[in-house]
Amino acid sequence: MGFLLDGVWHDDGATTKTEGGKFVRKDSGFRNWVTVDGRAGPSGKGGFKAEAGRYLLYVSWACPWAHRTLIFRKLKGLERHVGLCAVHWRMHEDGWAFYDGDGVIPDPVNNAAFMREIYTAAMPNYSGRVTVPVLWDKQLNTIVSNESSEIIRMFNSTFDGLDGVDAAIDFYPEALRSEVDIVNERVYRAVNNGVYKAGFASTQDAYDEAVVDLFEAFDWLEARLASQRYLVGEHITEADWRLWVTLIRFDPVYHGHFKCNIRQIIDYPNLWNFTKELYQWPGVAETTNHVHIKSHYYGSHRTVNPTLIIPIGPDIDFDEPHDRRRLPAAA
Repeated sequence: MGFLLDGVWHDDGATTKTEGGKFVRKDSGFRNWVTVDGRAGPSGKGGFKAEAGRYLLYVSWACPWAHRTLIFRKLKGLERHVGLCAVHWRMHEDGWAFYDGDGVIPDPVNNAAFMREIYTAAMPNYSGRVTVPVLWDKQLNTIVSNESSEIIRMFNSTFDGLDGVDAAIDFYPEALRSEVDIVNERVYRAVNNGVYKAGFASTQDAYDEAVVDLFEAFDWLEARLASQRYLVGEHITEADWRLWVTLIRFDPVYHGHFKCNIRQIIDYPNLWNFTKELYQWPGVAETTNHVHIKSHYYGSHRTVNPTLIIPIGPDIDFDEPHDRRRLPAAA
């Protein structure tokens, strides 16, 4: 058996907490790469060639890390080349599962009932974290990667030679990579993972530290977006999408459920309008399932919300006009 934490099922011994009450996220266990020719990728691992129909992406609509990959799959035009499976929002003792429900996309390859079956299909003695997203190779019947930051890099350029893939879209342009990486580091530490460090803190000091760091980062982002359209200037990059998946969940979930309640995103004019602009980006709303997002957090985290009551509000209109066109954007 094991335990549930952070929307992730952990087998015994796979704890993500250390002393001091701080939430600590373990590294992903599968870090292979799909490359154009199947040779070694950035990690030195390869063997997975970019081919149409070869790969399957397992996601949860609720999960921000999986949401990154859904956005890249959509915007790059990979839907016809990379298949999709989606689990139910509810996660209790059995972890992520393919229960019947709206938004669930069953597994046509492994016929799995639970995500843990995907991991043991790839590695029969697997006993680590069972997470989404997962990129599955149907040819070799194994997991390529369960690291979202690397899956989006693969989706960004590796499949550009396939029919219908938009090679002109580059969310990690070479000239901006250094700055993108710098922004990503703080956003990941203080914001993407910061909300979890606050929500799953088990001591007051750990919670206070995480929340202060989070809102200092929001102040920094608000100032950054005051004079430029996107996080690294006029060109939208992966840094924007990595931040956005947390912003879209913040007011409905993290503000209340994770006690990140000093302010809401709607209180930051630049962050709020940035959130709306990216939500209204063609195709992005289709990747955003508000019911799954709110239902999962409030309806799965018994340690945070023992009653599992899912709130009705807040009432937020992400489609209302934004003001970001006042700043220049790359053609």
